[in-house]
Amino acid sequence: MEKLAQMAGLEYSQISDIELGKINTTISTVHLLAKTLDIATKDLFDF
Repeated sequence: MEKLAQMAGLEYSQISDIELGKINTTISTVHLLAKTLDIATKDLFDF
């Protein structure tokens, strides 16, 4: 998560809070994370 946060230009705590469901995030942040991971945005919602 630290590397992802650094690559996306986000705070580690924000990534952690998103993953733990502590905060809701914007679709633009979701898109940024998907782009950073080189995956389709919809794949982050594929359970």
